[in-house]
Amino acid sequence: MTELLHIRVQPRSSQNKVTVSDGVVKVWVTAAPTDGQANEAVCKLVAKALGIPTSSVQVAKGHKSRDKALDIHPLSVSEAMQILAK
Repeated sequence: MTELLHIRVQPRSSQNKVTVSDGVVKVWVTAAPTDGQANEAVCKLVAKALGIPTSSVQVAKGHKSRDKALDIHPLSVSEAMQILAK
């Protein structure tokens, strides 16, 4: 079983950004949560922040929720958290 990166998403934000606070990853995207637009924007933004291809980030759980779990290859969750916390 692969480790999943758990995040909290704020769609329709004024800007795109990723933050880590108290071990919680929060992602703000300008996209609306319609037709998977926000999910796609989250994957692109997280991939860019991690320095990996967009195709390496996929929503594994929470497709219609603000709380999501991302499958990120080839990084582990702890590696991803270290990169995002910088």
